[in-house]
Amino acid sequence: MGKMTARAGEKLSHAYIIVSPSESERNDAAQKLAAAMLCESGESRPCGVCRHCRKVAGGTHPDVIIVERDTDDKGRRKREIYVGRIRAIVSDAQVMPNEGATKVYLIRDADYMNVPAQNAMLKLLEEPPESAAFILCAANPENLLDTVRSRCILLRRNAGEGEDGEAADLAGEYLRLIALGNRADLLRWCAEKEAMDSATAEAFMGAARKSLADILSGRSGIPISKRRCLELDGLFSKCERYLKLNTGVRHIFGLLSADGIGGK
Repeated sequence: MGKMTARAGEKLSHAYIIVSPSESERNDAAQKLAAAMLCESGESRPCGVCRHCRKVAGGTHPDVIIVERDTDDKGRRKREIYVGRIRAIVSDAQVMPNEGATKVYLIRDADYMNVPAQNAMLKLLEEPPESAAFILCAANPENLLDTVRSRCILLRRNAGEGEDGEAADLAGEYLRLIALGNRADLLRWCAEKEAMDSATAEAFMGAARKSLADILSGRSGIPISKRRCLELDGLFSKCERYLKLNTGVRHIFGLLSADGIGGK
């Protein structure tokens, strides 16, 4: 599958994660993927002309269910998607579709699901009803549990986003190793990254500090304490300064491996 379209006869997965820093880009891509899942065409999907494609494009298809963060009494989005929203999907997914062959659940800001909500989502991804499919939209997929990510196909959007996405993925890998506290695995991972170019290393530092902010705000399920997050932010800040002084990337990752694991 490429660019949110499916070739003739291509079977689509039941679960995708669409990643982009742009909310409108995520939503547009998700809508196109939902249309591909419901399209009646025997050729490339979505065709854009069948009744399902037209209804998805018009936002009127009864089998495309949009789930997003609740708002408060002032119309502001709440910080998290709570488990109750996902439990409602679990119940609704047992009901057959209205018009199409599949019910498509489009979860906007899926990276805002709190941990209980993600665990409920995981059960649904592990044992999905035959007539249900799920599209998770996320700016920061590293905030999703590894188990959730592993059960979805990840699709990145935006031509200029590849490097940012790679940096975010690297940051997630490093911080999860920190959380696990396995020094040998951390040393091995850092040694594998010593040949990284300085631009990629700088992007990794920035993405890691952003991920730490997400952990501190409760938007990430990576289990690192507040104290340790602050210590790691100081470590990344020091590494960023060293990079600006043209310190070798090998030395930087030596620091990250030596000082990365402390008291969680």
